[in-house]
Amino acid sequence: MIRIRDISLPPEHDANQLLYEAARMLKISGFRIQGLSIVRRSIDARKKPDVRVIYTVDVAVDGSEKKILKSSGCKKAAVAQITYYKPPKGDYKCESRPVVVGFGPAGMFAGLILAMAGLDPIILERGEDAQTRHEKVAHFFATGELDVTSNVQFGEGGAGTFSDGKLNTGVNNPRIGWILEQFVKAGAREDILYDAKPHVGTDVLLTVVQNLRKRIISLGGEVRFTTQVTDILTENGKICGLRTNQGDIACDKVILAIGHSARDTFRMLNDREIPMEPKPFAMGVRIEQLQSVIDKAQYGSADLPLPPADYKLVRHLDNETVYTFCMCPGGQVVAATSENGKIVTNGMSNADRDGENANAALLVSLNPTDFPYEGVLGGMLWQEELEKKAFDHTGCYKAPAQTVGDFLAGKASTGANSVEPSYRPGVVWTDLHKVLPEKITRALEEALPQLEQNLHGFASADAVLTAPETRSSSPVRILRGENRQSSLMGLYPAGEGAGYAGGIVSAAIDGIMAAEALLESL
Repeated sequence: MIRIRDISLPPEHDANQLLYEAARMLKISGFRIQGLSIVRRSIDARKKPDVRVIYTVDVAVDGSEKKILKSSGCKKAAVAQITYYKPPKGDYKCESRPVVVGFGPAGMFAGLILAMAGLDPIILERGEDAQTRHEKVAHFFATGELDVTSNVQFGEGGAGTFSDGKLNTGVNNPRIGWILEQFVKAGAREDILYDAKPHVGTDVLLTVVQNLRKRIISLGGEVRFTTQVTDILTENGKICGLRTNQGDIACDKVILAIGHSARDTFRMLNDREIPMEPKPFAMGVRIEQLQSVIDKAQYGSADLPLPPADYKLVRHLDNETVYTFCMCPGGQVVAATSENGKIVTNGMSNADRDGENANAALLVSLNPTDFPYEGVLGGMLWQEELEKKAFDHTGCYKAPAQTVGDFLAGKASTGANSVEPSYRPGVVWTDLHKVLPEKITRALEEALPQLEQNLHGFASADAVLTAPETRSSSPVRILRGENRQSSLMGLYPAGEGAGYAGGIVSAAIDGIMAAEALLESL
């Protein structure tokens, strides 16, 4: 295969134009290209409104690749260097079936690797299956009646299921391509294999996670829902079992992929003196704008045949960093609490991203020295305080909200302007200075006008802030060694909840590497 990079086409191009541009760059007839596959697709909007779609492609050609490359003189073409990740295979034997705790991305892919290795893993998930979970989440959005076992945080697929399903990551790892292939096999669209910013969408993820579960089961694995780990059983410095609400399980190999919201599990681990440490994380708000405003700001026009535009903004202040995270084009702000009497916001969007609003987390970086509580769980306790304060302020699961204009003016909002908040079961208009810590409000006040200069319309007076966004990442890290084990032998902390990942793909990578380490120990 010959790999050609930086093929630039207008937004309204078709597949034939891509093929013939590749042929032109190689100085051959289009008929000599026997096959073309897209390696990467991105959007270059630096010269608005002349927006371009940029491709890297691999082509199979009729004739000698070396001769074609030499005669073309194209500096953007070369013989493709293709590498593949191969899951470990071998004759592995384990005294007892390995157990994976948590069925989010880390636990799911750890379980898949162990099942492919023939170890028949048992996977425990405190929440319910995706379909039941979807129904209960929809009920909560409509009525404000929360189920603490099935919600945006807990259940099949983990917190990532009710998100935009973003699969881009800053991590460079050979396992990424394989992970994306498994998503496609489970029902995701093929464009996630090459889009620079791939996403699945909540509506599609609900099917994908169920198909991944069925595959694990077909390979000999087992998934037990509504099964919560309540204690760890040990003997002579080694794990020997798990206590659950469904009974004890004897095991000596456990991958702990609990997610960032399993606070009762963090408390149990701390009581059992499993080594942990507080880690930096971030809290703030969700900010919403009209998607058409973001499209115009990013593309120079809201009418181009392009996907809804996204953004990623950051501002470094004297003592904090304010940045956007988990941006959801055409999405909605969601009620993401997993505990009674607390309010948490998050964002999600469906595959088509066809909602009226754009939204993103707008976060302020926080370090352990900032926490008002001491100890390993200091950040978690601060999260809980803020979530409870928001609930007490509104008196229900409706979230506190304020327009950006009113927030900067220091006055309470009384209603929406051009941007209607998408949060369900609804919002209570207020002054967020009464809800958020001064450290966060001060940083947001300083950063918002500066971010508006970076992206016109991002922080317009009509944009809506909904609070609080508290669970962008885990506030603790469960310590592990180079062998990926805790000091408690046989316990493998993994994923976002353990403090080693920050999204679906990075969590999946960490889960895979935990499974590989477990296999290596055998």
